[in-house]
Amino acid sequence: MLDPQKLYQLSDELPELGRPVLLHALSGFVDAGAAGKLAREHLLDTLDSTVVAEFDLDQLYDYRSRRPLMHFSADHWEAYDEPKLELHALRDHDDTPFLLMTGPEPDFQWERFVAATTGLIEQLQVRLTIGIHAIPMSVPHTRPAGITAHGTRSELVVGHEPWIADVQVPASMTNLLEYRLGQSGHDAMGFAAHVPHYLADSEYPQAAELLLTSVSRATGLLLPTEDLREAGDRVRAEIERQLTDNHQAAAVVKALEEQYDAFMRGRGSNLLTEPAPLPTADELGAELERFLAEHSKGDKAEG
Repeated sequence: MLDPQKLYQLSDELPELGRPVLLHALSGFVDAGAAGKLAREHLLDTLDSTVVAEFDLDQLYDYRSRRPLMHFSADHWEAYDEPKLELHALRDHDDTPFLLMTGPEPDFQWERFVAATTGLIEQLQVRLTIGIHAIPMSVPHTRPAGITAHGTRSELVVGHEPWIADVQVPASMTNLLEYRLGQSGHDAMGFAAHVPHYLADSEYPQAAELLLTSVSRATGLLLPTEDLREAGDRVRAEIERQLTDNHQAAAVVKALEEQYDAFMRGRGSNLLTEPAPLPTADELGAELERFLAEHSKGDKAEG
């Protein structure tokens, strides 16, 4: 394997970090409701941050499959949205330092990237690594948002009851990182927030708030969530307003409420991705998604 350390450039001036938590929220994998994106952007917008390491993305990124955007103005190229994979140092509301890795999930050299990240974790004395994202679930927005927690040791996820049993899913860089860290004796875990499947393509701040709250509970970090909570209240109010105009859409939410309540009583079914068979659920679900999408486009046009 090529030298993993040549994948990144570490800053010559590192802030005092102690034994920090490393939070990673890379783009490119499943992120329903853009929850991971909202969470990482909220942290960078709200807290002071410093880039302490930058990866050589030319070795990791497939530009032709995920073409960055460029801005053309009249007769020249004005800007290039350059993708970056960076490690930031931040401080929470209690002035406790932690690390945040942002950027696109690598397309190439996964094992080398894992080795490079593990080297950084050891060099910076990271005590716990946490990945965050969100998955679409057959749940209604009218019930408390759920979360799936997983970790390299069962002690890390105490208090989180599993939502599903065994399942095979396509691999992701973030999940592979957690798996390899566990093999090498490092503590690592992840949180996947549950987003109503009919809202998976819209921004869902409630899930982002839940992710940061879960990280705070697991680590003791005091992370900001108030703005996400207020945004979530506005989103929910808008959904309710739209549902009052469409009885079919409201019917599927009611069906999902009944399914969710039955699941919580028995904890015996799988709510992942697709709804369980319900009377006319597919038709109602399609109608709900179409209705919300049309309203979303209409609102943007009016704006």
